[in-house]
Amino acid sequence: QRQLVESGGGSVQSGGSLRLSCTVSGYTTGRYCMAWFRQAPGKEREGVAVIGSICGTTYADSVKGRFTISLDNAQNTLSLQMNSLIPEETAMYYCAAGRSDLWLHGPLSRIYYSVWGQGTQVTVSS
Repeated sequence: QRQLVESGGGSVQSGGSLRLSCTVSGYTTGRYCMAWFRQAPGKEREGVAVIGSICGTTYADSVKGRFTISLDNAQNTLSLQMNSLIPEETAMYYCAAGRSDLWLHGPLSRIYYSVWGQGTQVTVSS
């Protein structure tokens, strides 16, 4: 059974840092593009960062230079280090796995991802 389980969310003040982790079971991460998405209340789910041999490494413009995505294929663990957090980044953060032959809409598009975790809440206070 394929399963993604996120952890590491919590509350932090503006300017603070958090590290999210996603434990993968039931399949091999090396064959997929692994991604972090987030969804704030009333907003659409948006891609934050992706990583994988089939998709490279890509960040949303809003997080470049502050967030770092990493993947340990041996441990089947995906991580997201988030620094200099701002209140607008309060959201539920999800990890996801996907595949595509042609990333016509870019690997940050949610249409390519078929396996999702349950999410972990990140709250940034001002």
